[in-house]
Amino acid sequence: MSENLLTIKEASEWATKHLGKNVTPANISYLIQYGRVKKIGENGNTRVVKEELLSYYKSNNSKRELSWKDKLGKDLNWALSFDQYTESETTKHVHRLHPYKGKFIPQLVEYFLDDHKDKFKKEIYFKKDDIVLDPFSGSGTTLVQANELGMHSIGIDISIFNSLIGNCKITKYNLIDVKNELDRISKALRHFLIDSHTVEFEEKLLKELYIFNNKNFPVPKYKYQVKIGEIDEDKYGPQKAAIFLPTYNDLVKKFKIKLRQDKTDSFLDVWYSQHIRNEIEFVFGEIKKIKNPDAKKIVSIILSRTIRSCRATTHADLATLVEPITTTYYCSKHGKICKPLFSILKWWETYSKDTIKRLGEFDSRRTKTFQLCLTGDSRTINILSEIDKRNSEFAQLVKKQKIKGVFSSPPYVGLIDYHEQHAYAYDLFGFKRKDELEIGRLYQGQGREAKQSYIKGISDVLNNCKEYFVEDYNVFLVANDKYNMYPTIAENAGMQIINQFKRPVINRTEKDKGAYSEIIFHIKGKP
Repeated sequence: MSENLLTIKEASEWATKHLGKNVTPANISYLIQYGRVKKIGENGNTRVVKEELLSYYKSNNSKRELSWKDKLGKDLNWALSFDQYTESETTKHVHRLHPYKGKFIPQLVEYFLDDHKDKFKKEIYFKKDDIVLDPFSGSGTTLVQANELGMHSIGIDISIFNSLIGNCKITKYNLIDVKNELDRISKALRHFLIDSHTVEFEEKLLKELYIFNNKNFPVPKYKYQVKIGEIDEDKYGPQKAAIFLPTYNDLVKKFKIKLRQDKTDSFLDVWYSQHIRNEIEFVFGEIKKIKNPDAKKIVSIILSRTIRSCRATTHADLATLVEPITTTYYCSKHGKICKPLFSILKWWETYSKDTIKRLGEFDSRRTKTFQLCLTGDSRTINILSEIDKRNSEFAQLVKKQKIKGVFSSPPYVGLIDYHEQHAYAYDLFGFKRKDELEIGRLYQGQGREAKQSYIKGISDVLNNCKEYFVEDYNVFLVANDKYNMYPTIAENAGMQIINQFKRPVINRTEKDKGAYSEIIFHIKGKP
């Protein structure tokens, strides 16, 4: 039995060898903390059973591949799952500067843009100094990866906030200047909070929660008991939350905490406590004092990332808001009683440090190439004219060299509201929303008329953009085409689908972790 017990370090080394990818001690600790495997021994002498690890990895890897192929088809290309990469690798450097629903991982872009060949990718489509276009730029993943690979890139997005995210990712900053501004604002915010009751309130609340959670939700014992069925989480969690609620209400009354705002006219009014709102407005006021425009933009992105994490919702509902939360609650994600946030300070300081670190990491990989994200409608935008307004040298290069091709993930029909997911930012910054110009917009649904509108929209984008392409161009579009619309789209654009790469999507942020695939359509002009 002792031969089957592994320390956390030994377990990480064994799992790394077994899986063929890096598994850190922190990864093993996560499995223990969340009850995936049982903890043996006390802290400082913690062990895990090797057979439990083996069982866990089997159920989450080889069995998943076979199961998904049964459900989605034998043509599923598991190599394009990129499951050998850890989350830190799929969100490397600037790719995690700001959350964005529906983005693809950088390794997928690299696979099709770089100069390698394999049994699936049998030719090289792009080379250094080529110009790559993403007409649905989203959070700018293609722009960043094109830069890493020594290629020029152009992004287009109808959302002004999406364009801001993309441009902030590829901008070269004076990091000392940015850090100084962040330190100045953090110091001012801490001073602003000196006379606030929220800091003392949260300290008292956290102390009470620590005592209560340790008693009723011991880590990792509780999670393991839930896993093996000894505890019914759906009943036990809410029961304990009800027991703690009077303690919370007493503290709210004692420190005169204002849980809601007086108005409900906007997103910022509804989804933030009055204390959070006051801090947001204070920091935004300090950002307006920044004179360097690039520094002002990246610091604004940090504030947006911060306030997204501070919305009055449960941890489980952060990506899909249900209703504002103003009390403590049982959190199924963390397996304990959690609380709403009452100050942005912690997240502001965390994201400030994280952003500086990520920008520095990208600087070490950046190449001297042109990248630019335009705000506009890809169906009608004059790409050359809009680039010329911002960078005449880049415009001349595009005019002379032309665009080699596209790598993009178009919006899905009736699935995501691309403006609403960042409603807090539009409210705060006063940006004009253009929901009505989204292709496949959520509120149109997925009926016959919506599909026809979608087909026309994507076709119009390809027809508009191909005017700037080289003769032998390559277009790669990533889509889950369950309605079989892309053959018609290609035909409408005078193009043809010459290949399809079907990949499993295993690192989804949504709650639904079921079998799901998407296709990378390789499209070229008709001969």
